[in-house]
Amino acid sequence: MPTNSDLKTHFDSLYQLGDPEMDTTHKAFIELCTKTEAASGAEFQSLFSELFEHTKTHFADEEARMQASNFSAYGEHRADHQRILGDMERFNQRVQAGRLPMAKAWLGDSLPAWFDLHAKTMDSALAAHIKQSE
Repeated sequence: MPTNSDLKTHFDSLYQLGDPEMDTTHKAFIELCTKTEAASGAEFQSLFSELFEHTKTHFADEEARMQASNFSAYGEHRADHQRILGDMERFNQRVQAGRLPMAKAWLGDSLPAWFDLHAKTMDSALAAHIKQSE
């Protein structure tokens, strides 16, 4: 199972999709995940909230591009985003209440595994679709 530092280390070879907008956003997402995971206490709380806001914008921008390009897998892709946003929102509520350990574990284990699969499948298909649509 990949870690956030694995994602960061192998970004260029495994996660760069050839779409500058997606690549820039994904790189920022991974860097924020890595920075947040390394933090503790109030800094972790602040960074987790920042990560949540970044992710909401990231997904909204991606979904707008899917709609604008008539991406056929929009429903499935958006549903995957919504699932992660729901998890992240619940963890953010806990984090802001001072309960950090479960969110820290999720951020270090589950989120990198999700991103690894999502980027290599759903986002890769979207990047290819956008290239063909241009």
